Amino acid sequence: MAAFIYQAVIRLYGLAIRLAALFNAKAALWAAGRRRWRRRHRGMLEAKPPGKGPLVWVHCASLGEFEQGRPVIEGIRAARPEVQVLLTFFSPSGYEVRKNYDQASYVAYLPLDTPSAARDFLAIWKPALAVFIKYEFWLFHLQALHRANIPAFLVSALFRPGQLFFSPFGGPFRRAPGWFRHIFVQDEQSAALLRKHGLQNCSVAGDTRVDRVLQIAENAPAFPLVEAFCAEKPVLVAGSSWPEDEALLIPFLNEGLPEGWKAIIAPHQIRPAHIQALEEQLKGVVIRYSQAIGAELREARILLIDNVGMLSALYQYGRLAYIGGGFGAGIHNTLEPIAFGLPVIFGPKYEKFEEARYLVQSGGGFSIRNLRELKAAFDHLHPPVAHQAASEKARHYVLANQGASRQAVDAILMELMGAGG
Repeated sequence: MAAFIYQAVIRLYGLAIRLAALFNAKAALWAAGRRRWRRRHRGMLEAKPPGKGPLVWVHCASLGEFEQGRPVIEGIRAARPEVQVLLTFFSPSGYEVRKNYDQASYVAYLPLDTPSAARDFLAIWKPALAVFIKYEFWLFHLQALHRANIPAFLVSALFRPGQLFFSPFGGPFRRAPGWFRHIFVQDEQSAALLRKHGLQNCSVAGDTRVDRVLQIAENAPAFPLVEAFCAEKPVLVAGSSWPEDEALLIPFLNEGLPEGWKAIIAPHQIRPAHIQALEEQLKGVVIRYSQAIGAELREARILLIDNVGMLSALYQYGRLAYIGGGFGAGIHNTLEPIAFGLPVIFGPKYEKFEEARYLVQSGGGFSIRNLRELKAAFDHLHPPVAHQAASEKARHYVLANQGASRQAVDAILMELMGAGG
């Protein structure tokens, strides 16, 4: 009964997305990417026939999960260049950005999770092995892999007591974690929960995002225009800010930012109207990155990033970071700034992120609820001695938790070797 209800919900979800596609651009991309998917996937194989190496299927929900899976993909390819990678996404925000990723032989949308689609997908691609990232538990795709005896790995997973796997009403979902050959979890709490329910196919490896942000920090590209803007001044980098964050940041930057400091704002929303609204509310010389020229940058006080893709490397120019999202669904990526040793400030909704909890407890990060607390956190981190102590605590987290990707890659390579791949 539970499987029947799940299948009905999935089909209704697909129908709802197709209806939403009539007036929503993201939904339109989601629907278009799955239209006649069987023909499209076969066409990809006809256009680029598979080589001699085994095909590894890696599935990510969206762009964030791709960044978690990327070190695993690149680790496999570095060790076994002949391995081919099929990279699938659930969301257009991942597919559209990474559809030309050069370490994948094929990039596609995952078809809707129905029994027939799952069977046909495997029949078309015939993967030797599958890798799912973090939260991806598509019941019928996992069941099809299990029935076909194709090993599947789950990487950077997190489990909570309230999930369907641990509910007496979970039906087939209770069996799903056992269908993985191995589950690499981020923390001991997740491993203990799985073991409590009789699942031993797990180990604590940590978060592969740590390896990715360290890669970014070690190979961050230079941005001459940003360097000209910073002019060796201390810089506050506000990353992925939402309007709720900006309601605090704008008055702080207008009244509380000390003389000699500058700020880089990379808002989550980069629509021209939103960027213009920020320009109008901020005092002093404010320049958009797309309109920046060297001579004006030195005089500017605030640089607005009106593009996507730069943020993770921009933290190299910062002294402190403010991370957005903490007044909404949850904070964005704090690992990127702390990989550069930046202490971080963020809103109150951070509890589901292990690294954020560590940062608050250790003094490498500060959670704030209002403008007064934002000013207090900045004032605390302003003196060099306090800043250095917080910076060391922040950087310690990524240095102490690296290596998750290596564990997953080693297990996957061992499985491929054992299967004769």
